[in-house]
Amino acid sequence: MTARIEDYAIIADCQSVALVANDGSLDWLCLPRFDSDACFAALLGTRDNGCWKIAPEGEVRAVRRRYRPGTLILETDFETAEGAITLIDLMPISGQGTDVVRIVVGQRGRVSMRMDLLIRLGYGATVPWVRAIDGGIEAVAGPDALRLVTPVETHGEGLSTVSRFSVGAGERVPFVLTWSPSHLPDPGHVDPEKALVESEADWRAWSDRCTVTGPYRDIVQRSLITLKALTYQPTGGIVAAATTSLPERIGGVRNWDYRICWLRDATFTLYSLMSAGYSEEARDWTHWLLRAVAGDPSQLQILYGIAGERRLPEIELDWLPGYEGSRPVRVGNAASRQLQLDVYGEVMDALHLARTVGLAPTEAGWALQRALMGYLEKIWEEPDEGIWEVRGPRRHFTHSKVMAWVAFDRAVKAVEQFGLNGPADRWRSVRDRIHTSVCREGFDAALGAFVQFYGSKEVDASLLMLPLVGFLPATDPRILGTVRAIEQSLIRDGFVARYSTHSAIDGLPPGEGAFLACSFWLADNYALQGRYPEAIALFDHLSGLANDVGLLSEEYDPVARRLVGNFPQAFTHVSLINTALNLTAPRGPAEQRKEQ
Repeated sequence: MTARIEDYAIIADCQSVALVANDGSLDWLCLPRFDSDACFAALLGTRDNGCWKIAPEGEVRAVRRRYRPGTLILETDFETAEGAITLIDLMPISGQGTDVVRIVVGQRGRVSMRMDLLIRLGYGATVPWVRAIDGGIEAVAGPDALRLVTPVETHGEGLSTVSRFSVGAGERVPFVLTWSPSHLPDPGHVDPEKALVESEADWRAWSDRCTVTGPYRDIVQRSLITLKALTYQPTGGIVAAATTSLPERIGGVRNWDYRICWLRDATFTLYSLMSAGYSEEARDWTHWLLRAVAGDPSQLQILYGIAGERRLPEIELDWLPGYEGSRPVRVGNAASRQLQLDVYGEVMDALHLARTVGLAPTEAGWALQRALMGYLEKIWEEPDEGIWEVRGPRRHFTHSKVMAWVAFDRAVKAVEQFGLNGPADRWRSVRDRIHTSVCREGFDAALGAFVQFYGSKEVDASLLMLPLVGFLPATDPRILGTVRAIEQSLIRDGFVARYSTHSAIDGLPPGEGAFLACSFWLADNYALQGRYPEAIALFDHLSGLANDVGLLSEEYDPVARRLVGNFPQAFTHVSLINTALNLTAPRGPAEQRKEQ
């Protein structure tokens, strides 16, 4: 069986991410990019879909693991009757190709070890041609070549490469797996020990730049490292998660590809990076954002590829049985074709934030924003698919209208606060019309709360964003009533559900885990309302769901008591960072956005 989601840790080189289970099996890796075909896909199938396991041959009595402080270098300790070893895993950023380094270190006694390498390219479908090379093996299929180099002897067993060896106290046995294009010469591989030293120094230098202090510094720093791991260094884009099709409900069909960059994550990501002292990454993300959305405003998408690609066709991989039988397995994401009005607000809010922290706007960048506002002025009254990317009918979602208000509000402030040229009077007029529309059509007086969409009788967790973006004060009676209604109808087992999936609003079968970001938003509302004991208790509960190495997925199943959804999830870690800052910083992200 595939490991539980919380049993995985990640290693990364800021171009791709590998998932390593606590039994020493590397079950997911796409090379050379996050969104490339996987060469190890056991995560979504079986061992035969590709994995790379290094572990003791005998019975394992105990397993412990950790990251070296301030790094993404994973150490897993195995204890057996023979002794103990440590498996060190990392993906160094240096190197001519893309390398995965694994080093077995003897700690006590002499431990019998086994390595199993099953390379299956094309998401677990393609068995490569394997041949022996000096110091290891080479596997080739189509455009991909993978070379394993190690000082221990390897041999073939069936369609896998196997090594049996032993490690005594103080001994170190390295394995280096390197990807390169198959049509090019062998680029060579990194020196494993040198890569370990350099990678630790580089990660420590980066993480030491974190300016966050206080009781949550460690978990915030780990979340920041996770965001860095999900950053595609060549472009600055940040993928939503390292995986595709990990289910929101075990055995269900809510399985999506998140190796893609969502625009709505921009504002949250910028606040978390800037608030923690990472202006360079924030600048790179802003540049990626402007490049991605450039073009005809009518063609704005809600998500893009890591280099700004627009075509992200959604297909199903029918040869993969899915994580614990959760099918279909999808790559690509058809939501790229949806209309979601809120992304205009997210883009304008993100770029407004960039200006407030000193990332100077360009003339071309402001011209693009003006064009976006001109198009939004024409379409804001249309229904859309909303923040949750529903696959049912379009509706007038309240959150979407609020974010359209945000777009015009930030455009007005660009003129008022930064002296940029634009029709501020017209934008103010549209802003006021949207505000009136939301307060009249999106608020249900009988319920005493804002509702999911105009005419609805149900609430939605996205309504928690209204005070966080400054639409109304957190203490406004209408916001207090909305929070109360969400507490009464959407909190289940201590977590905030996105919305009622039984209403068929999203066109999918009902049932999913608790979307963790929504619960962090509730904690933010508590903080803004002065309900600090409740905010802190909720934050501590949520952050306590992180696995033993500090990682969180998209959702949590409170019944099965396990993580579900794609992993690790950038939006969850961004929300954790922002809530921690809201609770500890003099002016956290929620307070800053409210003031804006």
